[in-house]
Amino acid sequence: MNGLHKIFGVAALATFAFGGTTTAQAADCGTAETVTIAEMTWLSAASLAHIAQHVLQAGYGCDAQLVPGDTVPTATSMLNRGQPNIAPELWVSSVQTIWDEAQTKGAFYKAGDIFASGGEEGWWVPDYVLTEHPELKTIEDLKANWKIFATADTPDKGRLYASPPGWSSEITGANLFKALGLAETFDLFSSGSGENLKAAIARAVSQHEAFVGYYWGPSDVIGKYHMVRLGMPESDPVKYACLVDSNCADPQVTGWAKGQIAVAVTPDIKTTAPDVATFLSKMQVPNDKISEVLAWGDDNKATPEDVAVYFLKNYEPIWTTWVPAEVAAKVRASL
Repeated sequence: MNGLHKIFGVAALATFAFGGTTTAQAADCGTAETVTIAEMTWLSAASLAHIAQHVLQAGYGCDAQLVPGDTVPTATSMLNRGQPNIAPELWVSSVQTIWDEAQTKGAFYKAGDIFASGGEEGWWVPDYVLTEHPELKTIEDLKANWKIFATADTPDKGRLYASPPGWSSEITGANLFKALGLAETFDLFSSGSGENLKAAIARAVSQHEAFVGYYWGPSDVIGKYHMVRLGMPESDPVKYACLVDSNCADPQVTGWAKGQIAVAVTPDIKTTAPDVATFLSKMQVPNDKISEVLAWGDDNKATPEDVAVYFLKNYEPIWTTWVPAEVAAKVRASL
C-alpha cells in the first residue's frame, strides 16, 4: 500500500524510540485512539461492520470497536459529534439533508461505494419466470403479459406486489404503476409489511409459481430466492423526482434511481490513519456476492459476526483486493 511507504520512516522512528510490539501495531493502524464503527440494525450493514472491525483489528492492529447505530441517528452523530468514525453502509438518500450539510462542513466524507452496483430497487421476479417466459424482459412488458401473474384471487388480472405501506418506495411504485397503465391488467397488491412480502416471495418460489413485486438489493431475499430485477429505462432525474412525489400529477415511465450507499468516514481517519483510509476507499462488494452471503446468513440463522467470518473465509478474492498482502495474511491467520 502506498500509504505504508509514506509513513515507514515515522513508524521506524517510533519503534526505535519506544520499542515493543504495541507501538508497532499502533503505527500500522496509524492511531492509538479507538476507531468506532456503526453496527446498524439490518444484516448487511451489521455484517459489513463486523468485517471492517475484523480487518482493522487483525490486519492493522487497530483498537476497533462497534457501536450501535441506524441510518439517521448515525449520520446525525457523525455530523454533530464526529462519532462513530465509520459507517460502512450509509444510504445517502435516506439522510440527504444531513449528508449535504456534512459535505459542506467537512464532518464526514464518502470513502467509496460499498456496493459495486449501488442500491438496486425495482420490480423483481424469480429467475425461472424469465427462463419460462422469454417474452418478459422489462417492466414495460408487464402490461401485455399479465396472465403470467394471475392468481386464484385475481384470475382476470395479474398481481403485482407493492412496496410495504409507509416505505418511501410505496409512492414510487404506485406512480410507476400509474405511468405504465398497469391498472388495466394488474392488481397492485399490498402484503402489509416487509416480513409478509418476504414470506410471499418464499411461498411463490417454494411452489414454483410466478411472482412479481417490489424488492431491493443487495439482500438475503435476492440471493436466497434467485430474484432478477426486470429491465427498465435509465433513470431520468426530472421524471424520477415526480415519481417519488405523492402529489405527482402526471407520472412518466423511468427507472428507479440507483441508490448511493456510501462507506462514510470522519476526516480524522484520513489524517491520522491514512492506511486505514485507503483500505476503506477500496472496501466494496459485488451486489450478487453479498446477496449470496446474506442468504447463507438467513439460512443458518447466523449472527452478523458469523456472517463476517463466513465472508472472510469464503470470499478471499474480494476482500484481499482491499488490503496489502501482509495485512491479508494477518487477517487470514486470525480466522
